[in-house]
Amino acid sequence: MNSTSISSKQPLLQRYQIKQILIYGIKALCIFLLIYTAKEKIVDHERFLRGLQRIQFLNDRALTISWLVPISELAIALILIIPQTQKLGLYLFTIMMSIFTLHISSMLLWAENKPCHCGGAIETLTWGQHLVFNIGFILISIFGIYLHKNSNRKP
Repeated sequence: MNSTSISSKQPLLQRYQIKQILIYGIKALCIFLLIYTAKEKIVDHERFLRGLQRIQFLNDRALTISWLVPISELAIALILIIPQTQKLGLYLFTIMMSIFTLHISSMLLWAENKPCHCGGAIETLTWGQHLVFNIGFILISIFGIYLHKNSNRKP
């Protein structure tokens, strides 16, 4: 192989490495957010449960949801850690964040009483800021899915 063909592959290799770094960073952000929010909901479970109970349409399902949400967050974080399931994890993360974003949107549009039960640093956000935060994470995860689609192709 001559030096010309090696140097022509150099930019491809660099792009591939940058893509891998971006994918890793996106997955790390998603994992951190999931573990952090799950921990907050489990550590202060009573508070999280009370917040869910104040949402009228949840009523009898609040207790189940209060455990299902953090367990799902931890499960998705685990799926994002396992190399063979990371793309699935990004899809699940995007779906979960979309559901949370729909909830926030509905609260902003229709709820008079807006109980916040997020916990931790996220609780300090206004509802509007929380909506933007979630949309940002949805866009980041969609970008991660896009990058992940071609990540198996090495230069």
